[in-house]
Amino acid sequence: MKTMAIVHWNPENEMEVLRIQFDRIFQDITDWTTSASYSWQPPVELRDEGDKLVLRIQLPGWEAKHLDISVMREAVVIKGEYPELTEAEQKKIYYSEFRYPRFQRGIKLPAPVRNNQVEAEFTNGILSLHLPKVEEVINRVVKVNLDSTN
Repeated sequence: MKTMAIVHWNPENEMEVLRIQFDRIFQDITDWTTSASYSWQPPVELRDEGDKLVLRIQLPGWEAKHLDISVMREAVVIKGEYPELTEAEQKKIYYSEFRYPRFQRGIKLPAPVRNNQVEAEFTNGILSLHLPKVEEVINRVVKVNLDSTN
């Protein structure tokens, strides 16, 4: 008699696997479309505030004009490219540990959002995106009246 191991299905594990795969896809895209200079990625924080998601990204020293943000229904892609120092600016520097990176980061959202109603603010090096969630479809019972007076 053969025996089989019972494996319990856990949807949370499946979601984690999907998240990891999605991160790999974005990493592959980043690796394919960029050079090694994309080694830095800004830290992010994603919060659920009921009717919206709030995505915060730490970008100290960056200006809004150096950022490109794309919001899709279930993901956000943010790209940044800091302008290179001019030769004259470089000659004035004796020593610097500053980095002037380029980056691209994709963030999978846990719920679909209305990407045409996103609000953004950029204050003190923190980019905040307010992403309104898509309203869930509500199942309703509708009574249909048949007119029997034909």
